[in-house]
Amino acid sequence: MPVDTAPKTARAQLLALAGGDGGLLDWYPADPVGRPAAVLMLFGELDSVPSRYDARAEAVSRDLDVLLLARAATLRSHPGQVAFPGGRLDPGDGGPVEAALREAREETGLDPDGVDVLGPLPPVPLEYSRHLVTPVLGWWRHPSPVHVVDEAESADVFRAPVADLLNPANRGSTVIRRDGHEWRGPGFLVHNGSREHLVWGFTAMLLEGLFDRLGWTEPWDEGRDFRLGQYGVDAS
Repeated sequence: MPVDTAPKTARAQLLALAGGDGGLLDWYPADPVGRPAAVLMLFGELDSVPSRYDARAEAVSRDLDVLLLARAATLRSHPGQVAFPGGRLDPGDGGPVEAALREAREETGLDPDGVDVLGPLPPVPLEYSRHLVTPVLGWWRHPSPVHVVDEAESADVFRAPVADLLNPANRGSTVIRRDGHEWRGPGFLVHNGSREHLVWGFTAMLLEGLFDRLGWTEPWDEGRDFRLGQYGVDAS
């Protein structure tokens, strides 16, 4: 069920979501287990190259954006996938918020002091890797430059306009067929300069869950399928 969308700004709506008691993917068990991890879902306002698309949601301006990265194609785990900055909690981390900010700094070079932490959301299990991932919502108070810090880990780091993600022209379904079974999930096309990325899997599910909860989702063609191989994605 969407949160109360009475607040008119994106930041206010995200803050209300972080202060609620619902998660992004409510079909998961109430008491999941797994190795603790965290991701930073960092939103803000672009200083250049805003979206050309006018989203229907009043809170979604053309310059509202979210920080994403594309993992290096040479990695053994989830090669080439678009993700939020994040990773496992280290022994020195004080919790998922500290872990999400530390990982974001290590992966994108951002300055954590410029981030307002709006709050963590209930953790979500990643069955494939047996992690329990806490999404941490954040807002750029003082944006800092972001870039690929380690080319062995990341191929691209960019701030994607949220309106582009909501644009029905950029939405579709991803399909994985393996051992006689089929899994369907959400997909989003995003561009960073001349690069085109397909957001799918866990990251796409978190985005879809957040957009649904905030009431930002627009009708799209659920019969449109994205072929993962076309976008250089290895789903094995």
